[in-house]
Amino acid sequence: MLLEAQGVTKAYAGVQALRQVSFGLQPGEVHALVGENGAGKSTLIKIMTGAVQPDSGTLSVAGQRVAQMTPALSRALGIAAIYQQPALFPDLTVAENIALTLEQAGRWTRIDWRRRRQVAADLLGRVGAAIDPDRPCESLSMPEQQIVEIAKAIGADAKVVIMDEPTAALTDREVESLFAVVARLRSHGAGVIYISHRLDEVFALADRITVLRDGETIATQPTATLSRAGLIAMMIGRELSTVFPKRPVALGDVALEVRHLRNAAAGLRDISFAVRRGEILGIAGLVGSGRTQLAETVFGLTPLDGGEVLRDGRTVTIDSPRTAIAAGIAYVPEDRRQHGVILDMSIVANASLANLPRVSPYGLIDRGAERAAAGDHLKRLRIKAPSIDSDVGTLSGGNQQKVALARWLSASPSVLILDEPTQGVDVGSKAEIHDLMQGLAERGLAIVMISSELPEILGMSDRVAVMHAGTIRGILDREHATPARVMALALAEDGGGPTAS
Repeated sequence: MLLEAQGVTKAYAGVQALRQVSFGLQPGEVHALVGENGAGKSTLIKIMTGAVQPDSGTLSVAGQRVAQMTPALSRALGIAAIYQQPALFPDLTVAENIALTLEQAGRWTRIDWRRRRQVAADLLGRVGAAIDPDRPCESLSMPEQQIVEIAKAIGADAKVVIMDEPTAALTDREVESLFAVVARLRSHGAGVIYISHRLDEVFALADRITVLRDGETIATQPTATLSRAGLIAMMIGRELSTVFPKRPVALGDVALEVRHLRNAAAGLRDISFAVRRGEILGIAGLVGSGRTQLAETVFGLTPLDGGEVLRDGRTVTIDSPRTAIAAGIAYVPEDRRQHGVILDMSIVANASLANLPRVSPYGLIDRGAERAAAGDHLKRLRIKAPSIDSDVGTLSGGNQQKVALARWLSASPSVLILDEPTQGVDVGSKAEIHDLMQGLAERGLAIVMISSELPEILGMSDRVAVMHAGTIRGILDREHATPARVMALALAEDGGGPTAS
């Protein structure tokens, strides 16, 4: 075995994170580690990389038991981890970040800048990326940061590569490049621990799958012996009737209408659509089509150059998030950790941020009212946390997303814009968030849902607006929204089929 954990147990402040967990990785193998958020995957990975010490159990690398794993020792033993949130130094260049992992230099070592850039360029080329080694990392998109992390692991000649949600922010082309990198690693005898909530990727890549649930090993089986439904049942401990609990809703009046919206800086041109109370309007399109820029413009984060935004049939001026909130529009952004929640603050504080006047009518926060409101959201959104005073950064991804929802629901909006509402969350939390969306629609909210996952778009939307090159190419009714028609519009090809305005 390249890496083996036996009987690993870990508790945090009385909460059992892992209980007698065992896991093994063979040379040339892709071994998927799956489970709901909070199942113990992250804790196990931290133990393997030396960031956390287990309470009991053993860890062996290449057949040799490791008495106490540390981050430095794990790197020396050829273990590299690529996380969903890249850990790059933003003020350094791509080449400098890669060099920090690969170069061994003393105090007086002279830096060969030309060679450093060449090494970085070669490694980036091996993962199919055309990124300038001299670019500062603060200018990189999330997918580009992920690619730099992968290049670092390849350059370090890692024998064990841990990939934690590596494709969450990647385009389809970049995902294909990542799969090619995984194949190359396998061909050289490296083992890959692959963690992903995207089960299609798990079935496409993994030789074996280990399921964790509530900190325990449920099963380790060859991928070929498992079905998708069977795997989901093991992950969540129950049969999942549907991930998309869409029910018919009697639609009300038009809550939000956009007419001929333009924003040259964001690349948006002549966009028109309307969404009614009780309706879920899906916004589909390829990465770069302008979906997030549209949401940011409607919410006032970027100014529009022309066109109208109407609320309940009346034109409103939206030039900032403040005016958007005043107009009854709420926006849950794509990157919840950066913009959706404040990780170092409690659930209570996060839940009241969008509507402080309600809990501070005289300029001072009424802690009782704030806690009461947060407690209501904790129950209503089924947020799993020790208490409402828990820091949001300690919660699972799905629960962080629910806190982001609570933050904006506290403002009692009429229109809710959700950008990638289930990105990076497990299948159980995904079903819960979809159920929450359905419930909000039934209460009369108008929902605009942006998603890169076509099954989510087709499963939850009443209508689908498909964007291409900064405009809406067409709008499909639910009965006409097929994968082929959506993709044809997203690619600006003929054959998109019937459209509706």
